[in-house]
Amino acid sequence: MLKHAFKEWAGICHALAAGKQAIVLRKGGIAEEGGSFRVGHDRFWLYPTYVHQQRSGIQGGALPLLEQAEACRPPPGLVHLTHFAEVAHVYHVTDLETALRLQDLHCWSEETVRARFAYRRPGLFVLAVRVYRVPQVHEIAETAEYAGCKSWVDLEPELPTEGATAVLDRDTFENILRVVQQTCG
Repeated sequence: MLKHAFKEWAGICHALAAGKQAIVLRKGGIAEEGGSFRVGHDRFWLYPTYVHQQRSGIQGGALPLLEQAEACRPPPGLVHLTHFAEVAHVYHVTDLETALRLQDLHCWSEETVRARFAYRRPGLFVLAVRVYRVPQVHEIAETAEYAGCKSWVDLEPELPTEGATAVLDRDTFENILRVVQQTCG
């Protein structure tokens, strides 16, 4: 069972679900406590959002993933949860060049990385995550408590994760972890 959810652009959630990336870059939402992001949970649902998501924010090669995410968008007022993530490692990158060297591991455009990095205090969090697909779609109502520019929401009720399968095999995931460690560590 899992009740914590992490709000992320639907296109990025789609990339994580497809195994096209295994890291999440985060600065933090306006509604974050203290105005900056913190890793509140080491295991969470991927909660796809469409707020602030834009084609120019995604690398050109990832645009088909954004289009697929848009094509399977649930009706207004509903959220579909199909994947959850486990955090393997967290890095706080305070050097822009290091953040830019991660470009092959995520779908954000260079302009998005630069803008997010520079916002308020320079830096980005890099979460290396292993993503799992659950066998059923959990359809939940999007409530007022879930709305807004925040990273974390607590779902009611908790949702089952039994029968989940990893999106990436262990060797592939461990290779990605090594690259992230070499780049950020």
